[in-house]
Amino acid sequence: MAGHVRDRLMIEIDQRRDTLIETARDLIRIPTINPPGENYREICDHLAARLADAGFSASFVRANGAFGDSDRYPRWNVICRHDGAGSGDCVHFNAHTDVVTVGKGWTRDPFAATVEGDRIYGRGACDMKGGLASAIIAAEAFIATCPDYRGAIEISGTADEETGGFGGVAHLAEQGWFDPSRVQHVIIPEPLNKDRICLGHRGVWWAEIETEGRIAHGSMPFLGDCAVRHMGAVIAEMEASLFPALAVRRTDMPVVPDGARQSTLNVNSIHGGLAEPEDGYTGLPSACVPDRCVITIDRRFLVEEDIDEVKAEIDSLMQRVAATRPGFRYEIRDLFEVQPVMTAETAPVVTTVREAIREVMAVDPEMVLSPGTYDQKHIDRIGRLQNCIAYGPGLLELAHQPDEWIGIGDMMDSARVMAVSLARLLGET
Repeated sequence: MAGHVRDRLMIEIDQRRDTLIETARDLIRIPTINPPGENYREICDHLAARLADAGFSASFVRANGAFGDSDRYPRWNVICRHDGAGSGDCVHFNAHTDVVTVGKGWTRDPFAATVEGDRIYGRGACDMKGGLASAIIAAEAFIATCPDYRGAIEISGTADEETGGFGGVAHLAEQGWFDPSRVQHVIIPEPLNKDRICLGHRGVWWAEIETEGRIAHGSMPFLGDCAVRHMGAVIAEMEASLFPALAVRRTDMPVVPDGARQSTLNVNSIHGGLAEPEDGYTGLPSACVPDRCVITIDRRFLVEEDIDEVKAEIDSLMQRVAATRPGFRYEIRDLFEVQPVMTAETAPVVTTVREAIREVMAVDPEMVLSPGTYDQKHIDRIGRLQNCIAYGPGLLELAHQPDEWIGIGDMMDSARVMAVSLARLLGET
């Protein structure tokens, strides 16, 4: 890339520092908490209006009928597009707009977007509204510097990544928005560190395991069959045999952090016995032996593992427990599964962003994979577009934490890398 173009891009981004900060703060101030999926249309409207000033058109897509979609909490997505002066590739920046629940432990207002020194604090600052703001600034700086570029730039704000992405990128991919004939390069500005390129992620299988019992009076538990005790035996068997087995399985995939280079299983939730009382109920629970107990498991598996064998391993564990407990009955229900994905290091978007990082920051970027899935899975598996990476500012370990923050300097550096990448991929007519 010509040096004068790079220099002009750097000047344009430097001049937009205050705008970058306010862009990120405006996004953080919209509390798009998921679940249940609040304020999706508001943030889509905000993005459309924000990008209209730079000449982007906007398309709004509701994921009717998708997981989570309802009239109370509609799953809205927005795709903003800017067409260049000539034909060429389309570079698409995809960012999810939803954030997880606030949780406890905050020392600042999670939606005030407080600026302290080089940091902006707030839920979603790191994951991933800071990255979205960087992509916006990069695109605007590039368009101002290279108004006669060839191709197109798209920036999307999509729903539900934190709960699987089925009301967001999965729906858009099913509708053809990520068809390789209309989009050629995808950058997802997830917080994987500004000097890393994330090529993909491990696989995941979510399932519910239910143990069944028989209800009886709590004063005479010998007349019933406690489903919670049955589940306790299941968890004990996991501790005794499954967790040690997973801990020694290692992958050649460059997953970060190091602990995620092994197979893992998390018990996401456990519910047994009476349902939780409604808010405001002040009475006591009734005396009953629980006749059902359910856990949700989150199994992350490696490219070296087969999904059928992953499922069979759990079924075998349940059969071992059944052999030791009279009356033991259970059911395993699939929730969803995703195969591991990994973009080749030779893919055009990888080599382009790698050179841009070298040019902007004078470092050789590390190639990594994410421990958890993100929306690349749908772009790859449903959209059939393999030229996709995650690259953005922020520290992965800050995601979902109290006092989440994004570094302003990191956003600036990432915006520079994204802008240089656009210049390399789209150039000028």
